[in-house]
Amino acid sequence: MRQVTIHAAKTNLSRLIEAALRGEEVVIAKGSRPVVRLVPVSRGAFTIGLLKDKLGSGPDFFEPMSDKELDGWEGGA
Repeated sequence: MRQVTIHAAKTNLSRLIEAALRGEEVVIAKGSRPVVRLVPVSRGAFTIGLLKDKLGSGPDFFEPMSDKELDGWEGGA
């Protein structure tokens, strides 16, 4: 376990983050009293296409608008 003061943590933050990412326990202390533990954020596995076939189809933005829809956008009655 590595314990550093707040001042040393501000000075060496990049090195401390790298140490935490390597699995080393890093504790930041106020004076001699430990107050914070620096740990990496756990990331869940991201799956592409997770909601495929579950949301249905959305609007096709490349299809031309109907005359009624187009009139609404252009301020027609």
